[in-house]
Amino acid sequence: MTRGRVLETAVRLADESGIESLSMRKLARELGVEAMSLYNHVASKADMVDGIVDLVVGEIELPEDGEWDDAIKRCALSAHEAFLRHPWACSLVIRPSGTGTMPAPRLGYMDWLLGRLGQAGFAPELTYHAYHVLDAHVVGFTLWELGHLAMAQGALEGNDPETFMAALVATLREEYPHVAGHAAQHLSPPPGKGGFEFGLDLILDGLKRALNG
Repeated sequence: MTRGRVLETAVRLADESGIESLSMRKLARELGVEAMSLYNHVASKADMVDGIVDLVVGEIELPEDGEWDDAIKRCALSAHEAFLRHPWACSLVIRPSGTGTMPAPRLGYMDWLLGRLGQAGFAPELTYHAYHVLDAHVVGFTLWELGHLAMAQGALEGNDPETFMAALVATLREEYPHVAGHAAQHLSPPPGKGGFEFGLDLILDGLKRALNG
C-alpha cells in the first residue's frame, strides 16, 4: 500500500462512478483494507481529493520546446483532453484546495504558462490578461462541453440519437428556425477543428496581434 496506489485507485473510481460517490469507505473496500488504514497515506478525504486532482493536472503536457503559441496550444489541448478523460476534475481544479494549500502540480501549470508568455515578450499587463483568457477557455469551454454531454446523455437515454435530433429539429423549425438549423448541424458537424481548438486558435491569433502590434 502506497499513497500513489491509493490515489490511482481513487481516480479510477471517480472516473467510473463520479466524484460524488467516492468515499473513504468505498476506496478502502476497493483496496481490500480497513478505511482507517488509508489515513496512513492520506491525511483526510480533502487531502485525497486534492491528490487525485493533482494527478489529473499532472497529465497535462507542459512543452519546453517550440514557439510560444505552439507550446501553449499543445498544453491547452492536453488539458482539455485530460479533463474530458476525468470529467469530475475540471470543476474541482478551480475550487480552493480542501487542505488550504496550493498543490505543486497546479502551481507548476500556472508558472509554466506565465513563464511562456513572459519569454515570448508579452508585457506584464498583457501577460496578466492573456493568462486569464487562456485558462478561462480551457476550464470554461470544457465545463460547457461536459454539461452539454451530460444533458445529451440524459435526453438520449434509450433513444436513437439521429431519430431524437430529427424530431427535435422538426419541433423547433417553425418557431425557432435558426436554432433548428443549428441543431441539425449536430447530426453532421462541420469538418475540421472542434469547437475547443477553433476558439483556442482565435485567442492565440488575437494574442499574436497584440504582441506584434
